[in-house]
Amino acid sequence: MLLRIISQRKVDRTKMNLETLIERWRAGDQRAAESIYNEHREHTFRLAYGLLGNPEDAEEATQDALAYALLHIHQFDDRRSQFTTWLYRITVSRSRDILRKRRVPTFSLNSWLRERQNPTDFRPGPEQRAEKKENQNTVWDALQTLSPVLREAIILRHWGGRTYEEIAEITNCPMKTAQSRVRLAHQQLMRILGEIDFQESAEETR
Repeated sequence: MLLRIISQRKVDRTKMNLETLIERWRAGDQRAAESIYNEHREHTFRLAYGLLGNPEDAEEATQDALAYALLHIHQFDDRRSQFTTWLYRITVSRSRDILRKRRVPTFSLNSWLRERQNPTDFRPGPEQRAEKKENQNTVWDALQTLSPVLREAIILRHWGGRTYEEIAEITNCPMKTAQSRVRLAHQQLMRILGEIDFQESAEETR
């Protein structure tokens, strides 16, 4: 119970700090804009990479989404959605545009995952790290078999931590459709992965 209270207080402080940064940026504080950018860049990149499959396209989508969000910060209404939900909606839109323009081929995320340090990696022993990384790579590779709309839904749900209501808002579909897409994506991944718990791997790769 105590841990839950502490965790909620951290969430409340983070929200308050973000609200303060947004207000400061709306008033013209460049340092606030830089703070917003730095705070959200990694999660935005991961979302774009999961949708697009290569770092160049993901970087383009990330830069476009964050630039649009910062330049149009006066359009953000915190009474209608959270900032991250609004930013993810922009990121999904930019990723869709890139997919339509470039027709991104089937991809593998193995090399990217091997090259990047996972900020949530608590450095277990070498055998545990190898097994964890192999499972993560297998899960990421399985994502390429999903249709774009199913991939969006499952990435937003399990890697982005979004609720079904937020997924519906981000992808512009009814909530029941969002739930259905996540369920179908889950079923397809489970058929591909067999005994591997992809949800656990998703938590590890956030």
